[in-house]
Amino acid sequence: MTNFICQRILLKLSGEALMSEKGGSIDADILKRLAGEIKELCDAGIQVGLVVGGGNILRGAQKASEGLDRVTGDQMGMLATVINALAMQDALEYLGLQVRVMSALKINQVCEDFIRRRAVRHLEKGRVVIFAAGTGNPFFTTDSAASLRAIEIDAQLMIKATKVKGVYSADPEKVKDARFYPRLTYDEALDQRLNVMDATALVLCRDNNLPMRVMNIFEQGAIMRLMQGEDIGSLIERGTKA
Repeated sequence: MTNFICQRILLKLSGEALMSEKGGSIDADILKRLAGEIKELCDAGIQVGLVVGGGNILRGAQKASEGLDRVTGDQMGMLATVINALAMQDALEYLGLQVRVMSALKINQVCEDFIRRRAVRHLEKGRVVIFAAGTGNPFFTTDSAASLRAIEIDAQLMIKATKVKGVYSADPEKVKDARFYPRLTYDEALDQRLNVMDATALVLCRDNNLPMRVMNIFEQGAIMRLMQGEDIGSLIERGTKA
């Protein structure tokens, strides 16, 4: 049996990763491809928790800047993540996987409430667990929700899937000589204000000693290769004190 670097992971996908290049909020082909990558992990015995953002549908902070009440905007954003979670659930179930969507908001007619012990039990039974509705509170991003859920389920690694290779000093699509960081600490990411995750998410990971890997989700088979020990993307760890 192949040895993997960890048995349980939390995968954070941005909502924008699901968008069609033609402008649609959810691209069925992208869903199928991502579902196939996750199925490969599950078939190998890796337990997968998943958080999907809602930016392809609505961003609460953006709506607030346009005049909408921030709390209302964030609540709308939470509901957008539920829509994405249900779409991902359908794509995974089509491939034969058992999936549970667990929401931080009570929406019992479409998904389960988030209960930590139940989530862990689902994972132990080989089910994919998709955590929806963020933390259930306004003013917190889905990055923070991903960090929180990863810690709660005792994930050994959080993977943030992006559109670029990993962590850079600036947007590599806009700055040609942006520096790539194969390794860095959470303190370095915070001090340099690198655009990895919001500060709350980084501090949660740092203080709970949860390593994070930032990588390109559009690189076919990259997550499985990472699980097999290949050095992919950028690794962020707590670091040691001198």
